[in-house]
Amino acid sequence: MACPKKKTSKSKRDQRRAHWRNQAAKEAQKALSLGKSVLTGRSTFVYPQDEDEEEENE
Repeated sequence: MACPKKKTSKSKRDQRRAHWRNQAAKEAQKALSLGKSVLTGRSTFVYPQDEDEEEENE
């Protein structure tokens, strides 16, 4: 038989949401940094290419 669960406190909920938002902000910052470096041409980022694309270019 099902039993009622305990209520999650507001502080726990806020901690979880803050952690999720901080992760998203960190990933957004990394993406922006990568985009800037690609535009300036100073990046060491290598674009992955499929074998099909390489054959079309030749």
